Amino acid sequence: MHIQLQPEFDDILQPLGSHAAEFFLAASLYHARKISFASAAYMAGLDFDGFKTRLTEHFNRGYIIANECVLEDMRTVDKL
Repeated sequence: MHIQLQPEFDDILQPLGSHAAEFFLAASLYHARKISFASAAYMAGLDFDGFKTRLTEHFNRGYIIANECVLEDMRTVDKL
């Protein structure tokens, strides 16, 4: 699928570097929990660390950790 962006996006995305549209689309899908971190990084054309760096740069955090994962980890620690 080829996406044609509205011209208004050009002025916004151009200063953000090459493949900014792909990055923000992948980041949005990751934040919506539709794809994994690894899939989003691949779709953005970045390696793991590069994707994490750009997420932190633009969204002030690199990972999304589900509450369920934190609670499960806490229960595991309690058992230990």
